Amino acid sequence: MFDSSQKICIYMEGALDNDSGKMGFGLMRFSKHPIVCVIDSNYAGKTVQEAVGLSYTIPVVQTVDEAITLQAEILVLGIAPSGGRFPAEWDAPIAHALKNGLSLINGLHDDLNSRFGHLLKSNMIWDVRKPQHSYPIATGKAAQLNNKRILMVGTDMASGKMTAGLELYAALKKQGVKVGFVPTGQIGITLMGNGIPLDAVKVDQAAGAVEQAVLEQGDNDIIIIEGQGSLAHPGSTATLPLIRGSQATHFILCHKAFHDHLRYPVSHVPVPPLDKFIALNEAVAHACGSLQSAKTIGIALNTYGMEETTAQAKIQETQSVTGLPTTDVVRYGVDVLVKAVFGN
Repeated sequence: MFDSSQKICIYMEGALDNDSGKMGFGLMRFSKHPIVCVIDSNYAGKTVQEAVGLSYTIPVVQTVDEAITLQAEILVLGIAPSGGRFPAEWDAPIAHALKNGLSLINGLHDDLNSRFGHLLKSNMIWDVRKPQHSYPIATGKAAQLNNKRILMVGTDMASGKMTAGLELYAALKKQGVKVGFVPTGQIGITLMGNGIPLDAVKVDQAAGAVEQAVLEQGDNDIIIIEGQGSLAHPGSTATLPLIRGSQATHFILCHKAFHDHLRYPVSHVPVPPLDKFIALNEAVAHACGSLQSAKTIGIALNTYGMEETTAQAKIQETQSVTGLPTTDVVRYGVDVLVKAVFGN
């Protein structure tokens, strides 16, 4: 969609220090584009590292004009809030960016071409969450592929499924493995330049959209499928079509180590015991023996915010409870998960 040499700035006003900024955090970690700055007036004058402790020396600025001065060419909306709606208070700064020639990457549900298209000249808007007009109904064909299909599943929303999946994909690719990655959310699609905006697909076609994407990558020895949502979340419908469409052979479970309840607004719901939750996902995949069985082969544990000793203790506890290799892929790398892939 865009040349990776083009410089980007990430618009994160009011979101640099909270979970709604995960689009921006994903870009900081994985984007091939040079990132000239992050825009959040709450932390202007600092680096991202100074502002929120993440290991990025990207400067934080106050305005779009400062980003333009730093030669930004593309403005990326760096939030992924619940519901995926465009904040009305962003109208003026985004319009200003477009009028001044910046292109825009929009990962929210709102169609910003229809909202701001009249401001475009030679620049453009990429509405990432724009699905195909229609998708086929799933038929379980992916089960006929002779490869490993690894689906990242989570105990909750925003539990690190995309990060763990991309880290695993990069590590396998580095080892020369013939591996594919199926993006299913706004961050993965933005990074890879293709994929399925799963939460914008009609529910009856969602499994078919996943199946189509997996079949298109069927010549790979391993396919990593980016997870969405959780079977434990009362507001999520995404995991079931991912399981059905991909006919996953393996799962990697992603969990925030410091959470014992789901995120707001369902924080009254406790996170299930991990061993029981693993059994649930595997049972759903197998459908009483009538569909492809899927084996959970590892745990990606997000220990962000924990002291070193606490994080290590939580990893050991999780391994003991589940009997599965466990790591924080950001903190300690992905090697134990790579070994689990080759060993299963």
